Amino acid sequence: MNLVHIENLTVRHGGLTALHGVNLDLRAGEIVTVVGPNGSGKSTLLKSIIGALKPTSGKVNRKPGLRIGYVPQKLHIDPTLPLTVRRFLSLPKRVSNSQAAEALEQAGAGHLDKQQMNSLSGGQFQRVLLARALLCKPELLILDEATQGLDQPGSAAFYQQIEDVRRNLGCGVLMVSHELHVVMAASDRVICMNGHICCEGEPEHVATAPEYRALFGTGTQGALALYRHEHNHSHDQGCDHDNHLRDAAAE
Repeated sequence: MNLVHIENLTVRHGGLTALHGVNLDLRAGEIVTVVGPNGSGKSTLLKSIIGALKPTSGKVNRKPGLRIGYVPQKLHIDPTLPLTVRRFLSLPKRVSNSQAAEALEQAGAGHLDKQQMNSLSGGQFQRVLLARALLCKPELLILDEATQGLDQPGSAAFYQQIEDVRRNLGCGVLMVSHELHVVMAASDRVICMNGHICCEGEPEHVATAPEYRALFGTGTQGALALYRHEHNHSHDQGCDHDNHLRDAAAE
């Protein structure tokens, strides 16, 4: 089932085109990762899906009443402010103890409810932000470089938690990240962007696509072999304008 259907999306800022001609479907139960260099339009895509940016042309169609949970890249909290995790989850809208406990448990942070926010490690802080995003029982969970600043084991553990959330809630997941070594293997489908969708498909296929290699080189192959898991989905849709992914996979 499509949660979001994007048709020929173009977004311009101040005379500059951030996105051009993007077509994309996001489905329930699928982990999709967007990769691309800085300035490639990744954050613009997320903001368009959330509704924070209005398309210059094209359409972003969301499932009616779609519940979206959002985990930002970072969130600044005044370190002098005495604020427990439990209190943080009730800002700005109060939630019950059972709701907070369930969300924290789903995020792998059930033991942190009484901790002060300013005492959390980077990984713990991101899990609390994840818990906050889960309070609405999202049908689509969006993460904007949510593991930036974490070390590789911390990132891998966080992405494993995301997979657990997907399995337990059946939600769709859309992630943006620069951590190719982990993200490529933690995804059902990878979208490579550079102002438009250069190519998309299963991680192993995208990693061999000429468009992907032109942007990132060939260093991801070994990581995929070491850190991958099997998926039941098969959503390879090839590159735009041609069949580079299928040709590369067949070589």
